[in-house]
Amino acid sequence: MGPDPELAFPLSEFPQLGFLNCLVDHPHVTIGDYSYYDDPDGPQHFLEKCVKYHFDFVGDELIIGRFCAFATGVQFIMNGANHPMDGFSTYPFAAMGRGWEAGYEWPKNSRGNTIIGNDVWIGREAMIMPGVTIGDGAIVGARAVVSRDVPAYTIVAGNPAQIVRKRFDQDVIDRLCRIAWWNWDIATITRNLNIIRGADLEAMVRAAPQ
Repeated sequence: MGPDPELAFPLSEFPQLGFLNCLVDHPHVTIGDYSYYDDPDGPQHFLEKCVKYHFDFVGDELIIGRFCAFATGVQFIMNGANHPMDGFSTYPFAAMGRGWEAGYEWPKNSRGNTIIGNDVWIGREAMIMPGVTIGDGAIVGARAVVSRDVPAYTIVAGNPAQIVRKRFDQDVIDRLCRIAWWNWDIATITRNLNIIRGADLEAMVRAAPQ
């Protein structure tokens, strides 16, 4: 039946890899089963090392789906990093306090939640900017800076991240998103691993629970 999704370190011989749903406890972070972070310094440091400027008073959410793979040094930049841009200065006077906060109203708007779909692979030291949605099955290249939404089953790379190519024809992508194998029960996933790892769409359709 595969690894236990409630076990933080599913590979005892490889403790730099950990299931994030077991390692992260934060009211504004949601992580699906089997999504992992790989870091020689320890995946238990994911929240403080990889999720930046995530302040409770801002209220934005980091939402990560199931079966995602994150390489060392991935960065999720949250809305708390944004500076005011509607005035003449972007300097964060109010954040400095000591009287500089007087008369200042913290902005209520943000770029929204950061949403990572299911079965997403994000390469080493890639940076995901606030409010970005990365679709199911997408791949983000190492050190990419992602400031715009990434469609499902699309590969992006570079700074700023640009579309390299779609992984499959759009019709195949649409069907894969409807099949959503990551939502199958684990027994069905385990029984059909070769189909999920393969590229026979009709076999995938036949395997999908009715």
